[in-house]
Amino acid sequence: MKTAYFDCIAGASGDMLLGALIDAGLPAATLEAELNKLHIDDFHLHVGKVMKNCFAATKVDVHVHDHTPERHLKDIREVVEKSDVSDRVKERAIRVFTRICEEEAAIHNMSVDSVHLHEVGGVDAIVDVVGVLAGMELIGVERVVVSPLPVGRGFIKGAHGQIPLPAPATLGLLKGVPIAGSPIDVEFVTPTGAALLTELADSWGPIPGMTLQQVGYGAGSRDLEIPNVLRVLLGDSSAAGPWNTETITVLETHLDNDRGETIGHAFRKLMAEGALDVVSIPAQMKKDRPAQIVKVLAKPEDADRLETILFEETSTLGVRRSETRRDALERSFDTVDTQYGPIPVKLAKLPNGQLRATPEYEDCRKAAEAHNVSLHTVTHSAEHAAAHKFHIPH
Repeated sequence: MKTAYFDCIAGASGDMLLGALIDAGLPAATLEAELNKLHIDDFHLHVGKVMKNCFAATKVDVHVHDHTPERHLKDIREVVEKSDVSDRVKERAIRVFTRICEEEAAIHNMSVDSVHLHEVGGVDAIVDVVGVLAGMELIGVERVVVSPLPVGRGFIKGAHGQIPLPAPATLGLLKGVPIAGSPIDVEFVTPTGAALLTELADSWGPIPGMTLQQVGYGAGSRDLEIPNVLRVLLGDSSAAGPWNTETITVLETHLDNDRGETIGHAFRKLMAEGALDVVSIPAQMKKDRPAQIVKVLAKPEDADRLETILFEETSTLGVRRSETRRDALERSFDTVDTQYGPIPVKLAKLPNGQLRATPEYEDCRKAAEAHNVSLHTVTHSAEHAAAHKFHIPH
């Protein structure tokens, strides 16, 4: 599987993403030919090598003759829809601009259709967005993982005057995404960069397992005390193992003042609200009090909601939070026929390519009750049927 990892060393913008893709081997002429399908005649790409703190990187500038200061969403949608880029690129580009407009509308308390996109509505921004999406398609990327994003502080001057950093639209677009503050007062992540990465990303976190093939560096405009670059790592993840690498959030707390029923109720509510798993481990705390260590595994975008449940439903006064890498086997679902009726099974692909089948507990339990047999009897029957159906060694 062709995998791209975007390592956002100094944040992300549309031109940095374009530069990284070109630096990693996307021919600039091929990309420009694809962008000509936009039927916008008043621009051209200027691609060149620059040095950023002793690092060579590719800088992309979109030279524009059409200096239309602002556009509505309908104007941008019309440009994209009338183009000859692929339907997939059209769909994703319109979604990117729609999300930006929705954030701007919420910030300025107006309707989406009334929003004027200033900096993001120009030809250069349209070229950046369509160029990145088309470039990913040209390279053949099937999976995208993105590093946590650095965000700076300070102010920039925009169409509405002084704007605090991170820009409000950028923050809105990055909800549910791992971010980290930077001591450098500069705009690291632009709204266009945020919208593109959140559209492209399949997951966020560390570099996934892959056989590395290409590395590309895209340069930002400013010269900073750190290398102002974004890099992309391209590789084949199918050779790294039959599992998916993702970042999950772990919420952990110690409970020494709750009844078992209270903890059980909290567990049920956490699972109902989207927790990946909830576990408790017996522990001995200060003053020799018995307690439970409770851990909640969650998708990063669900962590805040699940943490609130821990505070509301238990006696905890503090919850520790950490991000961790999880490698998960490829999974799918199927159904096997048994003498007790059809039973769903979960199939996992092991590193050696062999399948492992696990009958679903609730379905086995219901079948056992309906036929007045033991749970073990139904489970064994489903495992036997799965072994024959999927050629699994006994």
